[in-house]
Amino acid sequence: MNNIPEVNLGIIAVSRDCFVISLSQKRRKAVVDSFTEKYGPVYEAQTTVENERDMMEAVAEVKAAGCNALVVFLGNFGPETPETLIAKYFDGPVMFVAAAEETGKDLINGRGDAYCGMLNCSYNLALRHIPAVIPEYPVGTAEEISDMMARFVPVARALIGINSLKIITFGPRPQDFFACNAPIQPLYDLGVEVQENSELDLLVAYHEHKEDPRIPDVAEDMAKELGVDGNHYPDLLPRMAQFELTLLDWAKDNRGAKKYVAFADKCWPAFPKEFGFEPCYVNSRLTSRGIPVACEVDIYGALSEYIGACVTGDAVTLLDINNSVPRDLYEDEIAGKYPYTLKDTFMGFHCGNTPFCKLSKGAAVKYQLIQNRLLENGGEPDFTRGTLEGDIAPGKITFFRLQGSAQGKLSAYIAQGEVLEVATRSFGGIGIIAIPEMGRFYRHVLIEKHYPHHGAVAFAHAGSPLFTVFRTLGITDISFNQPKTMLYGTENPFE
Repeated sequence: MNNIPEVNLGIIAVSRDCFVISLSQKRRKAVVDSFTEKYGPVYEAQTTVENERDMMEAVAEVKAAGCNALVVFLGNFGPETPETLIAKYFDGPVMFVAAAEETGKDLINGRGDAYCGMLNCSYNLALRHIPAVIPEYPVGTAEEISDMMARFVPVARALIGINSLKIITFGPRPQDFFACNAPIQPLYDLGVEVQENSELDLLVAYHEHKEDPRIPDVAEDMAKELGVDGNHYPDLLPRMAQFELTLLDWAKDNRGAKKYVAFADKCWPAFPKEFGFEPCYVNSRLTSRGIPVACEVDIYGALSEYIGACVTGDAVTLLDINNSVPRDLYEDEIAGKYPYTLKDTFMGFHCGNTPFCKLSKGAAVKYQLIQNRLLENGGEPDFTRGTLEGDIAPGKITFFRLQGSAQGKLSAYIAQGEVLEVATRSFGGIGIIAIPEMGRFYRHVLIEKHYPHHGAVAFAHAGSPLFTVFRTLGITDISFNQPKTMLYGTENPFE
């Protein structure tokens, strides 16, 4: 199941009729040549837009070519009404860019004034309430424009995915997990569909897969992934394989008019006893394939994970912003070795949903210690087995979340950092995470703006495309971990 969109990029050049049209066409070709050489194919529309008739023809051309994302290139000043209507009539994300002047030796017939035209373009987009991507500095040479296009691709992939996404949920949120509150209206405003089901629906579907002939093959694949050292409970694999097939079949049979799926499932307290295992390892396997399965019916967590998977084209995870790093551990393993204060660090944890490929050597299927205490009185684990545990592999990460408040308002945060190569000495899927100025970010963003304890994690520095995605979605409240020189609005300036 291909659950991440493939971007088929096209480019349309526009030209104001009082300028030489060949200037825009020549510059378009230079952009296409540069992009093709550095990044791969892009469809070059042969219709250059000077008026609304041209606009309709060009949009029809790129649609017929299978383009689902588009660059509108102002090779000169550009016709502000037709060029902005391209974004209205094209069914997909659109980025607007403009040509820089090429040489001081030809500033009469060779001057395009696209620097000026971009201002009128943005004004007309606003008049028509048309969302579009405009880079931080949208004017450039052919090589610079091609780089902007490359950075647009992951943004476009996420926007396409969101517009064609269905989030499937099972069960209400666990008691006292109101932090995972999920008002539905903002999701529909984004174009996301939601299908809510009960745990009983999932249990019935699971039992219907009891004799599924595919179970042995899936169990064998699990054993191969885990290896000898990670497969502590071979007898558990058929149960988990049965559940994996249940979720995959549900996704296939219930995505309906949407192309892509994410899950937000209730995983405790009733789940392990009734299903016979913890679902964490199965959740991790689907997430590694671009089908996020968020814990504890965290709908916005699932959406955030999906956006991260689209942006990076890689596996993601969902972690609790869980516990502080003990001072003695910090002094022993971090101080003097990394450029972080104690307050810059914390531990990100979840029971065992982080994909195997993102854990350090020694990861294995184990049992949920906390649930074992509650449900099996701390005895020999049976149905509380099924977590995937180990330290998260060191490297760059982006901790982020798109959230709908109880009042139905969307906001987001993005914070880049890293997982440190420091043993956690703890249980679960867990890592010691360092984010510059995390202490202030924790207080003046996470606490002050009432964010839940769950955060999505992308295993790369993906702040730039994530920010662009959120801006394009119309989210105005986007927080980040501000440096010391930049006070938060609620920060005490006298501290």
